[in-house]
Amino acid sequence: MASDEVPRDVEKMAEATTTTSLSDAPDAAAAGEKPLSGLKALNARIEGLSGFEARGITRVLPEERQPPSLWDDISVALLWFSANISVNNLAVGLFGPLFFGLGFLDSAMCAVFGGLLGSISTAYMSIWGPQSGNRTMVVLRYFMGYWPAKIPAFLNIVLMIGYCTIDAIISGQILSAVNGGYMSIAVGIVVVQIVCWFVTVFGMKFFHIYERYAWIPQLMVLFVLIGCAGPYFDATTESTGDAPLLAANRLSFFSLCLYVPNSWGAAASDFYVYYPEKTSRSKIFLLTLTGLWTAFTLVYLLGIGLATGMANHPAWSDANGISTGALIVSGYGPLGGFGLFCAVIIALGVISNSIPGTYSAALGCQVLGRYGKMVPRYVWSCVLIAIQLVLALAGREHLMVIIQNFVALMGYWMQFMVFIVLLEHLVFRRVGSGGIGFDWTKWEDQKYLPIGIAALVSFLLGWVGAVLGMYQVWYTGPLALLSGPADIGLWVGCGFTIISYPPLRWVELKLIGR
Repeated sequence: MASDEVPRDVEKMAEATTTTSLSDAPDAAAAGEKPLSGLKALNARIEGLSGFEARGITRVLPEERQPPSLWDDISVALLWFSANISVNNLAVGLFGPLFFGLGFLDSAMCAVFGGLLGSISTAYMSIWGPQSGNRTMVVLRYFMGYWPAKIPAFLNIVLMIGYCTIDAIISGQILSAVNGGYMSIAVGIVVVQIVCWFVTVFGMKFFHIYERYAWIPQLMVLFVLIGCAGPYFDATTESTGDAPLLAANRLSFFSLCLYVPNSWGAAASDFYVYYPEKTSRSKIFLLTLTGLWTAFTLVYLLGIGLATGMANHPAWSDANGISTGALIVSGYGPLGGFGLFCAVIIALGVISNSIPGTYSAALGCQVLGRYGKMVPRYVWSCVLIAIQLVLALAGREHLMVIIQNFVALMGYWMQFMVFIVLLEHLVFRRVGSGGIGFDWTKWEDQKYLPIGIAALVSFLLGWVGAVLGMYQVWYTGPLALLSGPADIGLWVGCGFTIISYPPLRWVELKLIGR
């Protein structure tokens, strides 16, 4: 395949029709609700635009798929890499030295291995795309039931909106700092959201093209930042605090670094639905893991380096007092005008992170119900971009507080979901061992899909464990107090989920049969 061609899966996706549009909404018709003919005609005209993706959550049939080329595989791995070398993830690395008092080595170890564990979790969820032909939140119906699966779908919408809001804020901060503060953060936020809106509305074809090339200037300016700011990094910094506090802080930062790559788990299979059913699970797993982990390792370590350099470089400390974006710009300071140009490139890089997040959230809106499914994906994208814009403008002065509270809080539930899927997969649906298997054609058949009582109870018990073990600015659980305090909400919650799900699911199968 030539380098300027669109991958086969993306071409097919862009050309595919959908049952989720206003022009073709069988659920609505069944309910006796006919959209206005004018809206149907307008929708048909929009979906007929060249390169426009009309498909929503409808399953991709096996005959619609084609074997991917080597370039297709590379493009998917680059997608994950491009989307996550953004500066918002770099900001997470700052927390190790600045908020948890960890030295360079402790911070780096927590970041690298926390990122690895979170990437493995997302890579596992990605394997369901080729097998099912369904989006991640639709796949979840087979593990949690038709109705309970709507809870993670809603949480994923909130999660993606939150991350995209963080993207917009930090990009606005950088653009404002580049302009010496004369351009407000709000203007920078608006600029980023407009670009994100355009690419997201048109869908996967433009998205893949954008991500295929966006990582190149991003990686170049990150390397420039390493060369320019690297001499100020202090790899000799030591962690502070006594042994119990140090252990607690290590665990808290490790968990934080896990949450961010793990948050893609609810969108992981979305980008593989056009791969053939027999595609190697190992290949899909490794493509996702490679793109994610390399990206997060790079930006986490860069953020840690900037944080350690503040003690010996007052200009960085002063800039960080203004905003995280100003710190990034200060890192390019010695390069003068070229450094400001690099800062602009890195600010616009968050668009690569916002596009897949908004896209996934729009699909999640369709999963919530038949009325949500009636609304085309591109309309949901417009609504979500507007929400993100409002939230970013309202929270633009409180970035680090938002990251510290939101990322950790929303990171809990994702792992509960992953363990439910893993246990159902390995224990109850192992076809070779007498398991019940999957019929992927029945993705909307409520009579076939599990009732989901066991999954719902285990999921809620996971949240009970999270509340008992969470360590946040606004709340500290009783178990967290006993542990340092440390944020052990993820680990306690996962324990509750893992212990409760198998017996509950066994009872559910015995009594209900599905």
